[in-house]
Amino acid sequence: MAINPDIPSANAAEADPSLLGLVRQLAHEVPALIGEELALAKAEIRDSIQTAKAAAAALAGGMVVMLAGLVILLMAAVYGLALVVPAWLAALIVGSVAMVVGFVMVQSGKKQLEPSLLTPERTMNSLHKDKDAIQRKVS
Repeated sequence: MAINPDIPSANAAEADPSLLGLVRQLAHEVPALIGEELALAKAEIRDSIQTAKAAAAALAGGMVVMLAGLVILLMAAVYGLALVVPAWLAALIVGSVAMVVGFVMVQSGKKQLEPSLLTPERTMNSLHKDKDAIQRKVS
């Protein structure tokens, strides 16, 4: 196969410090870079989805425990406290305690769903670094 001197080789374009050489190098590097960034974003989104699933399970578990605690404590403690205080006051005390415990559990699960915990931070940082590197090469 004969080498055509009018067509620059890939190595010549990489060694060429001119603007045309930089553009050619950039055209070769950008698709690979975008592919790597997409792979990183997919991995981070997968991690975020796993975190969201765990948080949803914690929320559901907290709600179930809250309901079960409310029913059981109301039944058992109301009977016990009704011996010391009026029955209505016993029911109020036990119900309040069960609701506070359940509320704390729900808040704990909700905290794990904050948007700031689900953003792909590594991808964002990497994209900023790539943008800066490309700007340095072009300028």
